[in-house]
Amino acid sequence: MNETLTLLSFGDAGWGDEIARGVLITVTLALATLPFGLLLGFILALAKRSTEPSLRMAANVYTTIFRGLPELLTLFLVYYGVQIGLQKLIQLAGFEFHIEVNSFVAGMVALACVFSAYASEAFLSAFSGIPKGQYEGGYALGLPRGKTMRLIILPQLIRLALPALGNLWLILLKETSLVSVIGLADLIRQAGIAARVTKEPFLFFGIACGIYLILAIISSVGIERVERWSKRGEVAR
Repeated sequence: MNETLTLLSFGDAGWGDEIARGVLITVTLALATLPFGLLLGFILALAKRSTEPSLRMAANVYTTIFRGLPELLTLFLVYYGVQIGLQKLIQLAGFEFHIEVNSFVAGMVALACVFSAYASEAFLSAFSGIPKGQYEGGYALGLPRGKTMRLIILPQLIRLALPALGNLWLILLKETSLVSVIGLADLIRQAGIAARVTKEPFLFFGIACGIYLILAIISSVGIERVERWSKRGEVAR
């Protein structure tokens, strides 16, 4: 027992510092990805509802690609593909210096692409649950299209899409573990290093498992409270 506590302690003798930094990077990556994924998903949903065929086609092709590719392959394509592409452009421009894509940014972009593809379907489903009379009521009040969307449609859209988006957040939180393969020192990578050095894989991967479960429980509680808050008007009626 004392040996286990020593391994998990903070300082030079234990791995507590590294595990804590890994948790911080995991949570930071998920939180940094979320707003970009939500915004891009909302834009894709609007494109799918557009009367312009080219916009609908482009949005459908985008979601088909990123829903069809494995997340790990998407991560590799962003991390290595963007790096190679930028290097080729630099060489074509006549420069001779090396550029390296930050693993955190690459992970955020890849996860945001996948998240937005699924989020667009959640928003699209929520749009179908809003009656056309809501739009007509806004226009009858003299509100322009933008204000009608922001003041009338968007609050209802968030409420209807929230259960699906909550599930996507939990999936995103777990998928951050994929960035360990491109060198980002997240929770899984730190646990893996500790397991190899100490020859205690069950201990450190068990700790990682427990931390992910705690994060999922905290997220579920937070999502449930947000859902209750979004439905406060229905309860009042």
